[in-house]
Amino acid sequence: MKRRDFISLTAPAAAAYLAGPTTSFGTTTRASATTRASATTRAVATTQTAADGFFTLGRRGNRWILLTPDRQPFFSTGLNHIDSSSLRYPENLARWEQHYDNDTLKWIRESVAPNLRSWGFNSVGWVQEISVRQHAHTRAFTLEEYRALEMPFCHLLPFIETHQWNQSDRNPDLFSPAFEDWCDYVARAHCGRLRNESQLIGYFYSDCPTWVHTQSSTHWRGPMFDPERLQSDVGRQELSAMARRYYQVTHDAIRRYDPHHLILGDRYEANARLPLEIINAAIPFVDVLSFQDFKNPVERLQYWHNATGMPVLMADGTANRAKVTDESGTYREGSYALTDGNWYAETVAGLLLNPGAIGAHLCGAYIRNRHRGRGLVDEQEIPDEIAIHHLKTAHESVNQWLAKFDA
Repeated sequence: MKRRDFISLTAPAAAAYLAGPTTSFGTTTRASATTRASATTRAVATTQTAADGFFTLGRRGNRWILLTPDRQPFFSTGLNHIDSSSLRYPENLARWEQHYDNDTLKWIRESVAPNLRSWGFNSVGWVQEISVRQHAHTRAFTLEEYRALEMPFCHLLPFIETHQWNQSDRNPDLFSPAFEDWCDYVARAHCGRLRNESQLIGYFYSDCPTWVHTQSSTHWRGPMFDPERLQSDVGRQELSAMARRYYQVTHDAIRRYDPHHLILGDRYEANARLPLEIINAAIPFVDVLSFQDFKNPVERLQYWHNATGMPVLMADGTANRAKVTDESGTYREGSYALTDGNWYAETVAGLLLNPGAIGAHLCGAYIRNRHRGRGLVDEQEIPDEIAIHHLKTAHESVNQWLAKFDA
């Protein structure tokens, strides 16, 4: 059964997107029943088939909002990229052993979770972190590690590995039986364990998949679909069929094992070309449109909400307030970056004005490792107090906004 209509965009509207984002769009996709003004927040139709007791989506008037398992309004402010291996360099391995007894669960309980709470974060976005640039990220948390957080979290399902930063994996054959089998395995391995976790907000897919774009490190494999073919009706139909196949197979695999949790979908690169055929194909099978944006997430997410009527999430974003030269040889690039907490605070304030925005996740990391070279604490877990001051301010504004929303 089709849950939502596809977007239908006029040629001028499509041209407007190719020219750059706008803050208004003429087409809406929601039925009138979902756009009536209301004095109360109500749950809405999602891909979930059994949402009671789990995070879901709600609306008050035209405002989208996450709802907690007990149906309280929730705007997700999460930190991304949390990995304990950054505490096991030769220079800080003793700290890891002495403070945490070589126990990741203890580190999460005694360092990560209390710090995130004291800094005002109310969730964890995506824990996997840069290991070596242009290679695979670190592993995801285990179920036991997520439980040690004792706070809401999101989880990425590795259906495809065509992340724009990953130079090691080839493009998959989405029409092959092997792809269906792989998706079933991923869902069985991941969702089969996470399905009853009330703290799980939902599932991400690929991080910045290279549907029709590449970066220098991934140019060898090319995009998943040749963008030159989009110049013809046949090519656009082929991309639509390809994307629909991908989103339906992944959706169906999840729902075989988990009827409870939201599907947050691909984490699109907001500043790369993103054909409407992909978004149209995704809409019936995901609950949220998620984006990475390190340039202007307020404007881009406003564009996509206006274009689709869908709830939108800043799944990853940050800015640097300074680059610090380091001649010790510690950092691969000879420098490290300091997080611009004020940028994050301004971004959160802007997203709260977007009726489709349901959260803002900061591209951390938690610990500044030697390849990303940016984090809220250094290798000795000394915090960046300047950044954290602004983060706390941003999160307090969210708490005040939620209090007014709930009232």
